[in-house]
Amino acid sequence: MVPSPPETASSLIVLGTVVAAALVSMGVYALSSRRPDADATGKGAQFFLGFGDFLLHWFLWAIDPLVGFSLRLGLTPDFYNFAGLVLGVVSGVFIARGDLPLGGWAIALGGVCDILDGRIARLTGVASAYGDFVDSTFDRFVEVFAFLGFVVFFRDREAGAFLAAAAMGGSLLVSYTRARGEALNVTCSGGLMQRGERLVITCLVCLVDPALSARLGRPVGTPAEWMLGLMAVTTFVTAAHRTIWISLRLRAGAPER
Repeated sequence: MVPSPPETASSLIVLGTVVAAALVSMGVYALSSRRPDADATGKGAQFFLGFGDFLLHWFLWAIDPLVGFSLRLGLTPDFYNFAGLVLGVVSGVFIARGDLPLGGWAIALGGVCDILDGRIARLTGVASAYGDFVDSTFDRFVEVFAFLGFVVFFRDREAGAFLAAAAMGGSLLVSYTRARGEALNVTCSGGLMQRGERLVITCLVCLVDPALSARLGRPVGTPAEWMLGLMAVTTFVTAAHRTIWISLRLRAGAPER
């Protein structure tokens, strides 16, 4: 189902409101001289190769009230793990039906859930190997559902379906190379199009796709197709980089942390 012009306009109004609120919040964050998030800094988290670190730390600061609210309600990390999984399925269904903006919002909410589960686990002292496994595994399920949604959406456009499948494969390889390296005591978490970048770009493109496609006079899904092509290339490059980097260190017999 392709969104009608009123639906597209409504989505843009909501998006514009959210962006305006985010910009105001960023200003407050910048002027308040807040320190970078200790949790993200401790894990060496980077966003867009470090160029987007301000956005990362701002966002973690912005959702802190949600963390406190969740703790008061007694919501557990598992609650957010499963909520994120459900939202991942929902995003794939919306994308497959052509409701790209709704799919984008589902991806955004799922991303928030993914952050909340880890922060709540650490604050409540229940972080564990079980939680790490469930969190990372559910992340892969969520990504696969979204990409499968694109495959179905582009079922009549072979190039788009191929790019969606390629982006899915590249994304899984990026995650696999890191996980396999860490299992062998070699950590390699850098590169282009890590999960955070993939999530943000996919979400934003889904939100603006119908309006941008109409503006360009192209079929709905054209920006998404371009995005998937970019994602396919960059994820395979990142996976190849990690494969070579980890292989060289294993061959040298000097695993690094």
